[in-house]
Amino acid sequence: MEEDQKVCVLVSGGADSTVLLLEAMDRYREVFPLYIQNGLRWEPAELFWLRKFLRNLKSPKLRSLKVLDLTLRDLYEGHWSITGVRVPGAKSQDDAVYLPGRNIIFLSKAAVYAALEDIPAIEIGILKNNPFRDGTKRFLKKLSDVLSLGLGKPILIRAPFQGLRKEDVLLRGRRIPMELSFSCVNPKGYEHCGDCNKCVERKKAFFAAGLFDKTKYKKAGI
Repeated sequence: MEEDQKVCVLVSGGADSTVLLLEAMDRYREVFPLYIQNGLRWEPAELFWLRKFLRNLKSPKLRSLKVLDLTLRDLYEGHWSITGVRVPGAKSQDDAVYLPGRNIIFLSKAAVYAALEDIPAIEIGILKNNPFRDGTKRFLKKLSDVLSLGLGKPILIRAPFQGLRKEDVLLRGRRIPMELSFSCVNPKGYEHCGDCNKCVERKKAFFAAGLFDKTKYKKAGI
């Protein structure tokens, strides 16, 4: 990787994307954080914590947060991510939080932004245990090829954490204020609910990593 390259990092404000952003600043000359809002019910809380986290980062490599709109409300009408009804809870399987086509939509819009800004690389925080087809190495390679062809510019999509579990990522980010990251799909105001699929995943990862979890949850315990 060339030291003078630029990268666009897809950030949600979650633990994985905050560590990804931090590590990108070690690997690239310019880092452009990008948040794409789809009109999902947890996004105001995500953006609140993401902006708070970014204010704590001081680096000449870090560019201002770019927020793009791309609604999914018309496609996800009636879905729990919009309505808040039957949000996957503590005992749900990982595939219960699948949002159909979201990576395709995310990466396509991110690629257009990257092409317009002459940014040749996009990074996304997909983990080892991601069970979805739009999170595989094969998918990311093919999408990179298609987007590069369609936009007429090289667009490399990278997922540096694909070989890591969430607890591995937390260990890599243990020196940053992880309590400023946000990982809940059923927030209570701007706080973690503590009982949804993503909150429980977060709690288990902190426990597995042997790290003290400073996150404030409405419901304690796993």
